[in-house]
Amino acid sequence: MPNTPKTTSSTSSNFYLTYIKLRFFTKLKRFLQIKAKSKEQFQPSDHQPTNDSEILIVIEEKGIMGKESDKDNGWMILQKSVKKLHFGNWDEKEVAVKEIIKLAKEDLKRRKFMAELGVIPPLVAMVGGSDQAVLRRQRLAVQALTQLANGSFTNKALMVEAGILSKLPQKTDNLDGNTRQEFAELILSISLLANTQFNMDSSRIISFVVSILDSSNSSVETKCTCLGTLYNISSVLENSASLATNGTVTTLLRLSSLKEVSEKALATLGNLVVTLMGKKAMEESPMMPDSLMEIMTWEEQPKCQELSVYILMILAHQSSIQREKMSKAGIVPVLLEVALLGSSLAQKRALKLLQWFKDERQSKMGPHSGPQVGRMPIDSSPMSPRAVDENKKLMKKIVKQSLYKNMETITSRANGGGDSSRFKSLVVSSSSKSLPY
Repeated sequence: MPNTPKTTSSTSSNFYLTYIKLRFFTKLKRFLQIKAKSKEQFQPSDHQPTNDSEILIVIEEKGIMGKESDKDNGWMILQKSVKKLHFGNWDEKEVAVKEIIKLAKEDLKRRKFMAELGVIPPLVAMVGGSDQAVLRRQRLAVQALTQLANGSFTNKALMVEAGILSKLPQKTDNLDGNTRQEFAELILSISLLANTQFNMDSSRIISFVVSILDSSNSSVETKCTCLGTLYNISSVLENSASLATNGTVTTLLRLSSLKEVSEKALATLGNLVVTLMGKKAMEESPMMPDSLMEIMTWEEQPKCQELSVYILMILAHQSSIQREKMSKAGIVPVLLEVALLGSSLAQKRALKLLQWFKDERQSKMGPHSGPQVGRMPIDSSPMSPRAVDENKKLMKKIVKQSLYKNMETITSRANGGGDSSRFKSLVVSSSSKSLPY
């Protein structure tokens, strides 16, 4: 009798454990069923078919879904193309890639679906190699990857994980113009990953793109595409070190002098100048500030004017060395011209820079150097607020008169003494408030 309660307690405990296990496995079964039926976006870390049997299973499973959803024979063509890409000979692979390019152009859903079938790794593998025999297949693979990357973060990430960056050609001079442009378009699309949380080494992209930009055989279109890639990468502060240490700044400054691509190059420099290493690289460049001063005279390209003055503002801000360097290069007359003839934003930035040069000149003159102007009598007592205001008004009037006189000289030289009323109104309406960069 004494053992009866113990047996009852043990039976109850076993029953409770069995009940918990039953509930757990029931929930696990339901979870797996829901997961199998879900159509969530494919992630790069998801399982990819790795052998022939798995690929065939995936194709057949997707084939059932495709037949139910597609009204045309597009799925049947895709199914055959994927099989050829995985198991066919090189001629069959080429035919398969051509079909994939054609089908990938149709819609984003199909491009994502192709990635689930595992077409990206074999396409990336086809990009490698530099022999003449494989260049045709290489171009086809690049075209297919460019189409698959269009609009799909997942597909771009899969390409990086498959090693596309290590497959980029080491020497771009061996590529013809069309191939160089196709590579540039693919890398531009992949560079959009730089603005996401995806971990990607951008140094290989930078060296590849800069080699194309430095090539004399690259077309203007290809250079614009490559500059777009550098702009995407430069928008992330962590990439400034890679951009500032491999000659990229020199390449960008050189291209900024070409009117066809200047705006894109200046936009990238504008991203770099706000970083410590990027600013230092520009300060040490022998092309500064002359190259940007030349761009400031492009009246027909106001955006380039605005960007060049913006970069010079960042360099001159709180740096007497850079301001002195700019002053010796003759920047003040150029700034006066921009203040008269530039766009609204360029005028404001030019006036701001002129204000800094004026303040620095006054601080160097000291209280007894240069011509003296009439001033309020000063005694040993503190200056009254009224006297301070009058002195400020007097100084402001002198600055305006000096600026107006200089601009009249520039205007008369340019158009034989034309109307300068526009600048007079500009000077009257301008102020010393901080301007947005």
